[in-house]
Amino acid sequence: MVIESIKLENFRNYETLELTLDPGTNIFYGENAQGKTNILESVYLCGTTKSHKGSKDREMIRFDQEEAHIRMKLDRDGSSYSIDMHLKKNRPKGIAINGVPIRKAGELLGLGNFVFFSPEDLNIIKSGPGERRRFMDLELCQLSKVYLFQLSNYNKILNQRNKLLKEITFRPEYLDTLDVWDRQLVQYGERVIREREKFVGRLNEIIGGIHQRLSGGRETLVIHYEKNVEPEEFEARLTANRDRDLKLRTTQTGPHRDDLCFDIGGMDIRKFGSQGQQRTAALSLKLSEIELVKQEIKDTPVLLLDDVLSELDSSRQKYLLDGIHDIQTLITCTGLDEFVENRFEINKVFRVSDGVVT
Repeated sequence: MVIESIKLENFRNYETLELTLDPGTNIFYGENAQGKTNILESVYLCGTTKSHKGSKDREMIRFDQEEAHIRMKLDRDGSSYSIDMHLKKNRPKGIAINGVPIRKAGELLGLGNFVFFSPEDLNIIKSGPGERRRFMDLELCQLSKVYLFQLSNYNKILNQRNKLLKEITFRPEYLDTLDVWDRQLVQYGERVIREREKFVGRLNEIIGGIHQRLSGGRETLVIHYEKNVEPEEFEARLTANRDRDLKLRTTQTGPHRDDLCFDIGGMDIRKFGSQGQQRTAALSLKLSEIELVKQEIKDTPVLLLDDVLSELDSSRQKYLLDGIHDIQTLITCTGLDEFVENRFEINKVFRVSDGVVT
């Protein structure tokens, strides 16, 4: 899969922008705060319906404007697709595929696959559990519309249940309605847990070899899925913890409290690993994500690298660049030195300065 072109109107700091991309390596270079990351964000948003930063639609519309457009053309298996995304300040976004509006954002997922890698991802190991859950969900939602449906329903029911837990304090008669929400929460939650189990299992089949090569054969990395609750025990635990949930006014049991543990030789590197170990594990995780997507979709994803090279030492730079030569890549950076030093083939270079791309 490759992106052929991207067109922006009133997105972030761009009034208008139209780019034709190369199927190989596309580099966007320039000083910081010029708009390089905004281009990558627009691509990821148009392909997945979500900002990699979690930004709301209104935050991505150009200052003093009411709406923005992103238009992206991509080629998949010789077929051309056009995605038109319309962002509005006070209404849900509109999306059309080949000129036909879609009713649900989930209909877009699977048309393209994107892997985003930013400096923040290098800190995913030492960040909080929420970032690691977000990593699982962003990738699983791209790979499986079924998972997207299950997760979306789980989150909606979780929000309703938490709202009800707060209301019961003032309206005790609502207590009897909790059973209805609990049954639905368990129904979707069990499926979310089982899909995450499979995902982590597939990652482990890939990440061990990648990490051994990255660490010079000195370390073996294993990911453990730390479930908050086993799927078959979810209903019983939810019932047993009801009094505590009512006291705290929030749901304490379920996959919304899951985490991932990164283990090297029996050591939890989230807590005890060096910064070097944590960053190497994060790089291994992203490279494994790329390989997993290749295996699942029998095609290549588009890789979006946002100023990551400057955060890596020369050996890890080389390993990363050697591993992406066969997929379309969009890279942002402040200079081209790393590519020259690694003798990396560059197919197209764009200079970005104050929202102008040449």
